[in-house]
Amino acid sequence: MKLIVKFNLVLFLVFVVSYLVTGYVTNNLLQRNAKQEILENARIMMEAALAVRTYTSTQIKPLLETQIKYNFLPQSVPAYSANEYFKQLQKKFPDYTYREATLNPTNPINRATDWETDIVRTFRQSPDQGELVGDRDMPNGRVLYIARPLKINMACLQCHDTAEAAPRTMIEKYGSDNGFGWKVGDIMTAQIVSAPMQLPIQRANAVLATFKLSLAAVFVLIVLALNAMLILLVVRPVNRLSKLANEVSLGKLDVPEFEVSGNDEIANLSEAFGRMRKSLVEAIKMLEN
Repeated sequence: MKLIVKFNLVLFLVFVVSYLVTGYVTNNLLQRNAKQEILENARIMMEAALAVRTYTSTQIKPLLETQIKYNFLPQSVPAYSANEYFKQLQKKFPDYTYREATLNPTNPINRATDWETDIVRTFRQSPDQGELVGDRDMPNGRVLYIARPLKINMACLQCHDTAEAAPRTMIEKYGSDNGFGWKVGDIMTAQIVSAPMQLPIQRANAVLATFKLSLAAVFVLIVLALNAMLILLVVRPVNRLSKLANEVSLGKLDVPEFEVSGNDEIANLSEAFGRMRKSLVEAIKMLEN
């Protein structure tokens, strides 16, 4: 096997191992960054919903307390405001969803589904857990969700303590069967923001493909450059020197000198060959005399 073949074989093996290891590490890093990007977007939306809830309860609800005695206005309910905010947001980002999943809601639209019920129960079993992150398959693809518990406070009991204490207009709108018996400090609701994973993952995969292609292109350029240097600086001079040595060994002492400029190993080998050739010529002349 020729030297250049061995050289390229070693380079190829090194590249394959490096390519696989680098691809694996880079893919994990990109996937993790994509997930962090999704979570960051979900947390921003969660904080926006909390801001809307706070604004509604502190500034909107006090203004509507008189009107509620005569006509129930859902705009006074923080959950309603947060949901309406997200409805507007979904017009531009339809794959994002926001839910205030509740075990015993007044408004049936907020009733927790099976998987949302599991999240609420997890928070009820672990009251100190402030956040829950997971993923699940949805009709539009896989989504990453972030959930936070909502604890009952005294303001909630104005509508959710007992049906008798709740605003009459609210009872007329939603009835008296659901949404009551809540206790301060209890966890009945989980805020859940779901964000699509498809687009960030596609971006990560596109970056990975570009990185792999670039890495392969760099490897090809390096191999071409190294092969050119190996052929010009090593293979050709060694082949010429080997040919001259073969001719000298056959008794052809009039072969031209093999000169290589420089001070590298090939040049040193050429000088050593020249000295050996001269010594051989002198030795033969002495024998002939």
